[in-house]
Amino acid sequence: MDKDYKTRLKHFAELKCKYQATQYEDSSPSNLLYLILRKVDLDIELSELELNWLRKRKLFETIEIIELEKFKLGERKRLEIEFSQLKTKYKVSNNWDTSVTSFLYSILWKLEAGNNLTDSEFKLLQDNRLTQTVEIVQDMRRFAALKQKYKATKVQDSFPNSHLYKILNRLDTETSLTQSEYQWLLNHKLSETIEIFQQQESARQAKFTELKAKYQASQHPDKELSSQLYLILQKLDTDTKLIASEMHWLKKQKLTGTITIAEELEKKREFTALKVKYKATKYTDLSLNSDLYNLLKKIETHPQLNKSDIKYLRGINLTETIEFANQKYAFILNSRIESGGVLSDGEIDWLRNNKYEDIIILAQKKHFAILKKKYGLIDPALPMEPFYEIMLKIEKKERLDPVLVFQLIEEDLLSHDGKIARAYYRLEAEFYESEMKRTGNKWSIPNASSCWRKAKEPEEALKITNLDLNKIKDNKLKSAISVSRGAAFRDIYKLDDAEICAMQAIDYQPETHQPYTLMGAICYDRYAYDKGNVWFEKAIKLGAETEDIDAEIKRILKNAKNDDKRDEAAQYLLKKDAKRYAWAKDYLKKQNTQK
Repeated sequence: MDKDYKTRLKHFAELKCKYQATQYEDSSPSNLLYLILRKVDLDIELSELELNWLRKRKLFETIEIIELEKFKLGERKRLEIEFSQLKTKYKVSNNWDTSVTSFLYSILWKLEAGNNLTDSEFKLLQDNRLTQTVEIVQDMRRFAALKQKYKATKVQDSFPNSHLYKILNRLDTETSLTQSEYQWLLNHKLSETIEIFQQQESARQAKFTELKAKYQASQHPDKELSSQLYLILQKLDTDTKLIASEMHWLKKQKLTGTITIAEELEKKREFTALKVKYKATKYTDLSLNSDLYNLLKKIETHPQLNKSDIKYLRGINLTETIEFANQKYAFILNSRIESGGVLSDGEIDWLRNNKYEDIIILAQKKHFAILKKKYGLIDPALPMEPFYEIMLKIEKKERLDPVLVFQLIEEDLLSHDGKIARAYYRLEAEFYESEMKRTGNKWSIPNASSCWRKAKEPEEALKITNLDLNKIKDNKLKSAISVSRGAAFRDIYKLDDAEICAMQAIDYQPETHQPYTLMGAICYDRYAYDKGNVWFEKAIKLGAETEDIDAEIKRILKNAKNDDKRDEAAQYLLKKDAKRYAWAKDYLKKQNTQK
C-alpha cells in the first residue's frame, strides 16, 4: 500500500468522524462519500444528486451538519454585506479595512441600533481620521438632544437625514415651519412638539407686531410671519444691512418711516466702520450730525486734511486719525507717481511739510524723466540740476534767470532746433510782447519777432510786426522791425515780401549792416550767389562780422530743400574760397552719397 493511499484513508476517517458518518462501513477513498465530505470541508456547495445519495444511506446527522455549515457560510457573506452597507451609510472611505473582524463593525452596528458611543469609542473614530463618520455621530447626538428638548422621543429614527431632524433644527433656531413640516408632526402625533411650535409662533407674532411699531410699519396690513416685511424688520432689528431689492420693496410699499430708519442705521454702521478704519473709536458719539462723521466721509474719498480738519481732530485727541489720513494721502500721491502722474506744487509742498522727502525725490526723478522725453533731451548723463529747474520753469511759463540761460548755452541746447530751445524762445517772445503792452516800448517788437522766429513760429513774428511804420519816428527802430519782418517772410519762403522789407530797412537806415545781410541771404535762397556775395560784402563793410555772414550762409545750405541746389551752392563756395568755406564739403552731394 503506497503512502498517498494511506494518507487518504486517514483523511477519510477523520472526515467521517467530523461529519458523523462513521456508521457508513465502506472506508475506501474511492467511495463517493469521501468526495462529498471533501467538498463540504472546502465550503463547496453539494449538488441535489449528492444530497439524495446521503439521504438514501440515512446519513441524516451528516446532512444536518452540512446544512449548518452552509448557513454559517451564508451568514459570513451577510455580515460582509451589512458591514459594507454600514460603511456607506456612515461615510467610511472605501480604502478602509473590509474585514468583519474590524473594530469599526461593532461601532457602526452600535450606532445603527441607536445606542450611544462611549467616549473611548468616539475617540477611536477621531484617531482614525474618520471625519465624516464623526460628524454624523455628532449630528446623531444633537438629534437625540433635540428630541428630548422638543418632546419627540417617540420617533425611533436617530439618523441625521431624518425629516424630523430638519424640523427640530428649525424649531431650535425659532424659524417658522412650512405647512408640510407642520403636517408631518400631525401625522406622527407629536402633539407636545406641536405645542412648543405654536408657542414659538405666538411669540414670533407678538415680536412681528412689536417690530412693526418700532420701525414705523404698523400701517402695513401684512401679518404673515413668512412675509417680506417680517424678514426685513428682523434684519433691521439685528442691525443687518438691507440689500437693494429690500429697499426697493419698502419704497414700493411707501413705508417712508421704515426707509428713514433703515438709512439712518446704515449711516451709523458706516460711521462705526469709518471710526474703526481711521482709528477714531475713542470718540464714542454716533450722532449722524457729528462733525467727525462728515470729516471721516471726506477722508474716505479725499484724505488730504486742511488746517481746520487737523485743528478739529487734535481738539478731540484723534492724532492717530491725522496720521492715518496723511499716510493714505501720501500713498495715493506715491501711486500716482508710479503710474506716470505728475504732482502739483501744492502736493509737493504738502509732502515736504509732512516730511515725505523720499516721495518728493521719487516724484522729481519721474517728472524729470517725463520732461526730458517731452523736450527731446536724450542724454542719460544730463544732471537733474539745474535742468529739472529749467524745464519746470518752462512748463510754468516762467522766464529763465540769466544764470539758467547761460547753463542752457553751456550745454549747447539753444543753438540747435530742439524742443527746449523752441519752448525757451517762445517764452521770451511772450515776455517781450507783454512788455510792449505794459510799457509801450516798441523796441520789444523786433525782440519778440526774433524770438518767435527762433521758436520756429514765423507766423507769430509776422503778426507782431504787422503795423503802420509811418506812425514810428525812430528810423533805427523802423529798420529793425523791417529786417525782422523780412526774415520771417524768408522763413516761410515768401522771398518777394522779404526783399520788400529788406529794401525798406535800407531806406530807413542805410548805414546799418542787418538789411544787407538779409538781402544777401535772400539772394542765396534764390541761388543768385554772386549777387548775394555783393550784399554780404556791403554788410561786412558796414560792421557785420565775417563769421556771422558765414554762419548765415551755412544755415542757408543746411535748410535748403533741394539737394541739387545745395550741391551747387557748396561747389560755388569751395570754388570761391576753398579754405574759408571748407565746411561746404559736408554738403556736397557726392560726399554725402559716399557717407
